[in-house]
Amino acid sequence: MDANPHEAALLVSFGTALGLAPGRPARFEGHGTLTSAFAVNELAAASIAAAGLAASELLGGVADVAAAVAVDRSLATAWFGTALAPVGWELPSPWDALAGDYESADGWIRLHTNAPHHRAVAVTVLGVGTGADRERVARAVRRWAGDELEAAVVAAGGCAAVMRGAGEWAQHPQGRAVSLEPLVVWDDGEPSQPSGLWRPTGPAPLVGLRVLDFTRVIAGPVATRVLAGLGADVLRVDPPDWNEPAVTPEMTLGKRSARVDAVTTVGRDALERLIAGADVMVHGYRPGALDGLVSAKRRRELRPGLVEVALDAYGWSGPWHERRGFDSLVQMSSGIAEEGMRWAAAARPVPLPVQALDHATGYLAAAAALVALNRVRRDGVASGARVSLARMAAELLGTSGSNGYGAEAAATREVATPWGRAVLLESPLVIGDTRLEWRRGPRELGSDEPRW
Repeated sequence: MDANPHEAALLVSFGTALGLAPGRPARFEGHGTLTSAFAVNELAAASIAAAGLAASELLGGVADVAAAVAVDRSLATAWFGTALAPVGWELPSPWDALAGDYESADGWIRLHTNAPHHRAVAVTVLGVGTGADRERVARAVRRWAGDELEAAVVAAGGCAAVMRGAGEWAQHPQGRAVSLEPLVVWDDGEPSQPSGLWRPTGPAPLVGLRVLDFTRVIAGPVATRVLAGLGADVLRVDPPDWNEPAVTPEMTLGKRSARVDAVTTVGRDALERLIAGADVMVHGYRPGALDGLVSAKRRRELRPGLVEVALDAYGWSGPWHERRGFDSLVQMSSGIAEEGMRWAAAARPVPLPVQALDHATGYLAAAAALVALNRVRRDGVASGARVSLARMAAELLGTSGSNGYGAEAAATREVATPWGRAVLLESPLVIGDTRLEWRRGPRELGSDEPRW
């Protein structure tokens, strides 16, 4: 089945940003299941297809033939939601009790309080105390102008976003900056002779590829999960005190997981050893944060030819380029939640039915890693790539809504987890005769040693 107009347009945009060979089609099957003010079904299918085309192009350069790419729309939209379902046990809620949308004195604002330190900032700024409930928080928020509360929370190290319309965002300094950024920002290094250049060594496409994963919820882990599904050895590294129990089972699928305290000498040494042995590094640090641990110059010394892919929330230029952010906050800032409210004739912000910015950006990041690997192999140039949720939001804002239909994706297989049995949806992506397959089941964070 050919792509529909929104899928085709998005796929052209992704392919152009990635530098993929023009005119290569992907086949789409089935129907998306999501209803939204925006083309979320098409975004899911097109972003997954882009990752498939990038993989096909990389492997075609090795095998002298580019495999056909097919995407199941029903499975694609399901993977943008929840792909793994517990059997006989439950996941905790992904949302803190205080997280969500609140009416301010002049509009709506969203507080993101999932991380303990972000919650602490919010209640401190609002002056409500650590034991406050939602009603007490709501009363306090109503005393603030939205812009002032947003600025106060962000200045204190927390996360908040006022609901803005798309037109307002287009005139905002950060919205203008993001609109001028490419969908993928490429950072090409000098031509070099990379050592230990990766080559496929087994039946899965990326067997033998080492991927160092310094990412948290959700876009970065999606990107590295794709690479793991193609056979890469992905090692996720978290600090000692980080936990994300609601998404750990899905986001550790196919990976190993270690903890490193990078601010200690021992941890810094471990980090450098891991970088020296990696082929790809994916991280979600804000600009400059990674350099504070291991400088860019030192990373190039440790691993010539290392492919680096970076993700952030609000883009790589403009006054907010260092701002902490998450999918739900970018939806509020960029006009998505406001347009959803208007489309649904609702009295409060209406977000996308899934965290589509996270997932689509994750698949784009995986595609960028594959393209960069191809550049290293073909040209001897170590490429880096940067992508952002806000720039992905700009792509989605240019689409119109669709109603999902068709049966929910049902093809599953059982997997073992440390928490009990679970069922996992089949891969939505087929490259030639290859589906994404994960050799390892989910695991708890810190289950493995920090070594290759």
